[in-house]
Amino acid sequence: MPTTTISRSRRERPAKPALSRQGIISTAVAVMRAEGLEHVTMRRLAAELDTGPASLYVYVRNTDELHAAVLDEILGSVGFEPDGMPRQWADTVVWVLASYTSILVEHPGLARSALVTRPAGPNYLALVERLLALLREGGVSDAQSAWGIDILLLFATSIALEHGTRRQVMDGVEDEEALAHAIRQATTNQHPTIAALGDDLLSGTPQARFEWHVRVLLTGMATTPRPPLEAEHNVERP
Repeated sequence: MPTTTISRSRRERPAKPALSRQGIISTAVAVMRAEGLEHVTMRRLAAELDTGPASLYVYVRNTDELHAAVLDEILGSVGFEPDGMPRQWADTVVWVLASYTSILVEHPGLARSALVTRPAGPNYLALVERLLALLREGGVSDAQSAWGIDILLLFATSIALEHGTRRQVMDGVEDEEALAHAIRQATTNQHPTIAALGDDLLSGTPQARFEWHVRVLLTGMATTPRPPLEAEHNVERP
């Protein structure tokens, strides 16, 4: 006797949750945490949300905007206030940037996206606001802060991308050992300065070097005046 398959009517199926921008972003974050940012595509999210890719474009213009939204969502975890004893403004800048970097190290795809994308979400703006307020607290002029913030975030993002990518590359340690060996084998005839510095080029923990680099940037920012802005030209409009 043949088996009869009884299909459920559409009224009997559980209703799908309504699409929303936040729901799409939350799903994208979940996919990113599980599989990496490269798997966060419109087609993949459509499958996760049981809809068609075209319906997602109502809420997100393209994949770049989606990745920027995922980045902003993750930046909500950046710490703004160090625990424990109060710190000087420069110490807090180092701490905030270290928090930002540690988050992106876990997601190198996001760090790569942050280098080529201009985030504009609320969490990114909160990070910029906090850093600018700290720079003002430290006596850095607003004009120098307005340009210097780019250097701070670019440095921290680049460090996150470097360290995060190295974690994913199996031969990363071998590369570091090869570099160390090359530096120690440098001769005074061919590379006299490298030979003179020797192991000092390799000294210091990543944390110590990171903190020193940030302080160098802060000192340079505070003491290097901005060039005058070019005079605006009056352009006749039709």
